[in-house]
Amino acid sequence: MRSVFSFTLLIFLWITCLGRLYAQTMPDPVQKWSPDGQFQYKALGKSIVAVRLATGERTVVLKDIKPAGSSTALDIRDFSFAADQKKVLLFSNSKRVWRYETRGDYFVYDTVSKQVLQLGKSLPASSLMFAKFSPDGSRVAYVSNHNLYLETLATGEIKPLTTNGTRHFINGTFDWVYEEEMSCRDGFRWSPDGQAIAYWQLDANNTRDFLMIDNTDSLYSFTVPVEYPIAGQDPAAARIGVMNLASGNTTWMQLPGDPAQHYLPRMEWAPNGNKLIVQQLNRHQNESKIFLCDATNGNAHTVFTETDSAWVDIRASWDMDNSVGWDWLQQGKAFVWVSEKDGWRHAYRIGLDGKETLLTPGKYDLIKICKVDERGGHIYALASPENATQQYLYRIPLKGGAAVRLTPQNQPGTHDYVIDPYGDYAVHEFSNYYCPPASEYVHLPDHKSVKGEVAGMLKDAKKENSKVEFYQVTTPEGVTLDGWMSKPTNFDPNKKYPIVFYVYGEPASATAKDEYGAGHDFMYRGDMAADGYIYASMDNRGAPLPKGRAWRKAIYRHIGRLNIHDQAMGAKALLEKYAFIDSSRVAVWGWSGGGSSTLNLLFQFPEIYKTGIAVAAVGDLRTYDNIYQERYMGIPQETQADYIAGSAVHNARNLRGNLLYIHGTGDDNVHYTNAERLINELVKYNKQFQFMSYPNRSHGLSEGEGTYLHLFTLYTNYLREHCAPGAR
Repeated sequence: MRSVFSFTLLIFLWITCLGRLYAQTMPDPVQKWSPDGQFQYKALGKSIVAVRLATGERTVVLKDIKPAGSSTALDIRDFSFAADQKKVLLFSNSKRVWRYETRGDYFVYDTVSKQVLQLGKSLPASSLMFAKFSPDGSRVAYVSNHNLYLETLATGEIKPLTTNGTRHFINGTFDWVYEEEMSCRDGFRWSPDGQAIAYWQLDANNTRDFLMIDNTDSLYSFTVPVEYPIAGQDPAAARIGVMNLASGNTTWMQLPGDPAQHYLPRMEWAPNGNKLIVQQLNRHQNESKIFLCDATNGNAHTVFTETDSAWVDIRASWDMDNSVGWDWLQQGKAFVWVSEKDGWRHAYRIGLDGKETLLTPGKYDLIKICKVDERGGHIYALASPENATQQYLYRIPLKGGAAVRLTPQNQPGTHDYVIDPYGDYAVHEFSNYYCPPASEYVHLPDHKSVKGEVAGMLKDAKKENSKVEFYQVTTPEGVTLDGWMSKPTNFDPNKKYPIVFYVYGEPASATAKDEYGAGHDFMYRGDMAADGYIYASMDNRGAPLPKGRAWRKAIYRHIGRLNIHDQAMGAKALLEKYAFIDSSRVAVWGWSGGGSSTLNLLFQFPEIYKTGIAVAAVGDLRTYDNIYQERYMGIPQETQADYIAGSAVHNARNLRGNLLYIHGTGDDNVHYTNAERLINELVKYNKQFQFMSYPNRSHGLSEGEGTYLHLFTLYTNYLREHCAPGAR
């Protein structure tokens, strides 16, 4: 049991600490609500269970479904019920597409006849994506190999709806960069009457391939092409069409502008049934327009426009659990949208007539919208006005008014909620720096727990055993940074200890949050505290924290400079504040964007940071994808000097300390070219360093037998050698 717990804890800490970089699969267990909101369905291995929210009682709804001719029951990775609840769509044999396991095999199980039908049997195995029942449950639409298909359940007829799909011409799903940076994966929507399908089409024929070299899977090396638009390259031309299923004709929405100079991150059917609502971002991502489009003729008119001197956040930034759907009000006459136009992230009611009303006034940020409950007259959202390292559930009147905290005051830390369709119950998830993750069902709005799991976990947690403490430091510019540190075992304030900083530093993630895993370096093999290390982290301006628009957008065009300056000045202030930190033994490490920050900290502030370990770093900002990098740095043809100044390769000549650099040669996210560009610069200036490449490993270095053990051992040995542990 000990080894199982340790592995589970390791995976949790991996996810917690690495934020956006890890290779995510489908959520496990998959959870869905019953139509009446009284049950939650969960996929658990080969079964689906129903949990009665009022009592927590579990009932097995379906188990051990075996396709015809198979003796093995399906491992259920995802599922959905038809509207009449008589058929279940089961997703199995899943395979990874970039970060997510979104292709596989789909089966329809008839709960009445007990028959199992495999969909798309004439198509390649494990190639189907995003299968969905028609509203009447008689047909299923899905994507395979970049084309849309329609299958009639009664006859088994499979009809291709598009036939022009290729790796570079994509129907019903998205390319690498849309998935990575816009959270776009499922690229089609059934119309409410089931007579049409709206879908995205991306023309990536002008997107150049990045060629990864595979030297290990064959005696002869071969290239693996990935369509990957780097910063400065035009996006794939995107458009949205509505296919009439009777005629097979597609009507394209007449959105203004050059399709290769904007993005279409969100599209849904409006409640009236013959219109689409579409969000369009310009190439600079500083202007967002919401269009209402007539599905019959494609005519589009603007409902809402927002601009920002930096960038406009898309819905994935404030409604992460709801990539499909739209928060409608007043029977489709208005919707809820989020904007930072008054300096804080607030919710607005936007009417289709263009009228807007602020719903959440006050000097605080919404972190995430959990539920718009029009029936109850409230918005449920996460926020934390007093402490940016934490998050809690608040209820705000849809009429506008003060936010009321629902999360109990005696549960400090980080909370998340998934709320049922009617706003009566929620799955409540919690952890803090000394309490392991706990989950429970709670009734709303009184937040009454069904079984009291969170309170029980908190009661049993030993706060006094934690070595973690939170701190704040203020830089010479007057910027206050939040952070945590974990002190060594048997700490003596009269002695001096080495410190290891964990850093990310970019707008995609924060590291110094009050959640489980804070203070734990999952890369370190052994007991870091017992070995005599201080472990610390802090968040700079630009980190996605509830500190207002100015805090988050200060980093615009300054990645690699402002974040690095904040981190360095924060570290300097910490060293001055605490005499027990040994300034001769200061190390820093990070992964992905954190690897980039590590390099820049070593190169720009060698007088502070003596040792650095950088994993999968973007060494040259010009090599990373266009959506992410242009959002935060502008288009390089216009802001080239900012890109160069913020790139680690530009300052590599300044290395004075110890550097261990690690990269996977099969990284489709931060390409291996970053490693070689950096190596060239370091060699050019005779800078000695240690380098480890992991053959054919991706961004999370998750492939290959023994990789993690080797990686963690390498990290630990290097740290011990170059930033010696223990008090002095």
